[in-house]
Amino acid sequence: MSAEDGGGFHGPSIDEFFPDTLFDLFGVIPVNRIHLIQILATIAVIVVFWLGTRRMRVVPGRFQSLVEMGLDFVRVNIAHDLLGRKDGDRFLPILTTMFFMILFMNITGIIPFLNIAGTSIIAVPLTLAIVSYVTFIYAGIKKSPTNFFKNALFPAGVPWPVYIIVTPIELISTFIIRPVTLTLRLLMNMVVGHLLLVLCFSATQFFLFTAGSWWATLGAGTLAFGFAFTVFEILVAVLQAYVFAILTAVYIQLAVAEEH
Repeated sequence: MSAEDGGGFHGPSIDEFFPDTLFDLFGVIPVNRIHLIQILATIAVIVVFWLGTRRMRVVPGRFQSLVEMGLDFVRVNIAHDLLGRKDGDRFLPILTTMFFMILFMNITGIIPFLNIAGTSIIAVPLTLAIVSYVTFIYAGIKKSPTNFFKNALFPAGVPWPVYIIVTPIELISTFIIRPVTLTLRLLMNMVVGHLLLVLCFSATQFFLFTAGSWWATLGAGTLAFGFAFTVFEILVAVLQAYVFAILTAVYIQLAVAEEH
């Protein structure tokens, strides 16, 4: 079915990721619906951790326990597991911020009346990828100021003639591809997830309220798929936050490895 006027089916469009400007912040910064969602997600992160940590108790309540479980998940399963206790604690703040910022902005994609992820436009994934990239470079230079780039581009044990091939590959894969893949992996997962949900629920609305008759049975099917994709999108929201944070930790671990 194709989109048509007169009450026909209207599928998802890429235009949804470029909504109209609602107002100009300070008269110069255009703000649209997705920007407001990003602001709400950021406020939500701050409020959750402020409420969860403002009155810490030896015997925590349910909310404090939930917040501590989230923090411990990042600390134990990402930071300490990959970087060890010393380096893990050093980079824990940035890994924790990345994980929960991405998680909260991802989850807005399935919240009613928001219905789109704050990470579904390139600004947020790209900014986080740049932060990850800069942290990786900083960790490597901090560990070995003189040998970091040398060891990254000229791996030990490789015959000198082979460096003609290896060094360009290492340059592209280590210093160019990494931030690009971090950005696109997060962005594309959120974009595709949103389009699938819109497709299912807009098809449901069309079958039930516009097409009518026996088409309503198809509406029941698309509604079921919509709920299934919603549950799947929750999993993707958590998984993408985890993958982004753990890849950042992996890059840092490679930068601070002993051979550097």
